[in-house]
Amino acid sequence: MNQGPLVKGNPLRLSVYLLVVSYILGEFIFPKYPLFYIFNLFGIIGFVLSIILFFTGFNIFKSYNENPVPSSTSNRLIKTGVFAYTRNPIYLSFVLFHFSMFLIFENVIYFLTSIGLAFWIHNFVIKAEEEYLIKTFSDEYKRYMNAVSRWIFF
Repeated sequence: MNQGPLVKGNPLRLSVYLLVVSYILGEFIFPKYPLFYIFNLFGIIGFVLSIILFFTGFNIFKSYNENPVPSSTSNRLIKTGVFAYTRNPIYLSFVLFHFSMFLIFENVIYFLTSIGLAFWIHNFVIKAEEEYLIKTFSDEYKRYMNAVSRWIFF
């Protein structure tokens, strides 16, 4: 039986745990840093975009009969919809969600967790997935990597 990428941890679970910890620390221990109102509005826009990214990516996985869990095997390479603009829309949605929570609630812990989550996902989840996908889909995935950015901008 084919084994999926060797990813340690579940990004969705970690994201939710970090949200809970960020709320507790930011609301009861660390002070808030007031931002200009416009940043709160950008946070609301980012919040909505992160939810749209998550559900769009998730629904595309389901329409291809693929499992979105990072350690699962893949039978098809998804290159349509939001995956034509970013190779990792669901992970991007997690990081954007945390950053948007910082902008909305002015809780600096959300900002710190967005940076930590992006670092962990980039180095320990995406890299493992990419190694697996290169082994599985070879040249097709390499062409996709050259055509589509990992996080939209890089």
